[in-house]
Amino acid sequence: MSTRVAVIVELFSSEGCSSCPPADRVVDRLDTTQPIDGVEVVAMEEHVDYWNRLGWTDPFSSAVFSTRQQWYAGALQSNGVYTPQAIVDGQRELNGTDARLLEEAIAAAARRPHARLDLAREPGRVRVTVRELPAGAGATVLWLALVESGLSTDVSRGENGGRTLRHSPIVRELRRIGPAHVGDRFAAAIEPPIAWRRDHLRVVVFAQETSTARILGAATLSLGRP
Repeated sequence: MSTRVAVIVELFSSEGCSSCPPADRVVDRLDTTQPIDGVEVVAMEEHVDYWNRLGWTDPFSSAVFSTRQQWYAGALQSNGVYTPQAIVDGQRELNGTDARLLEEAIAAAARRPHARLDLAREPGRVRVTVRELPAGAGATVLWLALVESGLSTDVSRGENGGRTLRHSPIVRELRRIGPAHVGDRFAAAIEPPIAWRRDHLRVVVFAQETSTARILGAATLSLGRP
């Protein structure tokens, strides 16, 4: 069993944004090289839909991610939303192109107490067990994300027209699976479309405190071959 602390890095991005590809590369490097001892960097790129009206409809975009980014703006009392915006463990927001600050924020997040979540694959679903939550945690929700790596797009219009964009792991689906209490168990259905490459998919389950947006802990599980 891995003893690394999972820290989630959410990158709010868009294929219509010319400032986003450098952040893609930064976050992808964190995901593929895992440069921080004792930490599992969990990259989750979430494509917002408010760029779509400016010449290119991002095939990975969703209003779900735009709404989530707005929620963070309120929870963190930031000055608004932008791309490429990174949120580290639901607590620190910064420009996703700043590799040094991202690594510092990830290392700091890993030093805080984290929940323990166990995941197990079953036919057509994943079993989630909440083992521990940090002392003093408030009302907490469990979220499940399906994340696909190795995605790219030939963009024909907009600010990135004529470019092939290669992405860090993209969130294909994000859903709430229930409140989190120690000892809770959930059986969450996993039915990715055939077009999604199963060997490139992983499940990310994370516990998030509703009042602060703080991510209390996370666990990941590959959907590739056992």
